[in-house]
Amino acid sequence: MKPNHIAIIMDGNGRWAENCGKGRKFGHQKGAKSAREVVRYIGSLGIEYLTLYAFSTENWGRPIKEVNLLMSLFIETLDLEITDLNDNNVKIKFIGDRSSLKDSLVKKIEKAEILTTTNQGLKLSVALAYGGRWDIINAAKNILKKIKKSEVNPSDLDEKLFSSSLQLGGNPDPDLLIRTGGERRISNFLLWNIAYTELYFDDVLWPEFSKNNLDQAIEFYKERKRRYGKNV
Repeated sequence: MKPNHIAIIMDGNGRWAENCGKGRKFGHQKGAKSAREVVRYIGSLGIEYLTLYAFSTENWGRPIKEVNLLMSLFIETLDLEITDLNDNNVKIKFIGDRSSLKDSLVKKIEKAEILTTTNQGLKLSVALAYGGRWDIINAAKNILKKIKKSEVNPSDLDEKLFSSSLQLGGNPDPDLLIRTGGERRISNFLLWNIAYTELYFDDVLWPEFSKNNLDQAIEFYKERKRRYGKNV
């Protein structure tokens, strides 16, 4: 059985550019093209959910020139891709701390979400200014606000309520997490949601990630026996 929800940590843009003797901008641009191809291919496979890790809370610590480049690239990519995504029935939403983003980017994000809100195809979540620890703390704060307003009783707090308060609330947990670039860590991504997710690490750098690489990851998933801690 193929996964219903795939999450991807798209790692290796900068290293790929350096290997090519190019600047990091070139790597990020090629990485954006790889993301476009993966979104289209996953949609064609009938997989319902895809979550991409585009920019973490820790990425704010990168050189300001690179951060500004990435923010500009996000705006540019949205402008170029949103019509095609909408035409292909993709529903897009962004998860992360929007308060840290520039107003111009937030407006683009909101416009894209509104445009695709009724689409019934691939549900694409893009993690932007996102961190798993931030997500958990933010969910806890939102629940506390509801308790203070008497909208929720403390006794109502359970895993289901907490999960629904996270950024991916309403989506099933990822079945398969793919990380490119050769690193073997999850880098503060979806910490709550991937408790029983199958993890697949690929040495290929993200700009070179192909349909064949994705097929291999899915085959790996199909061979796994998911027990969720049970002896079955």
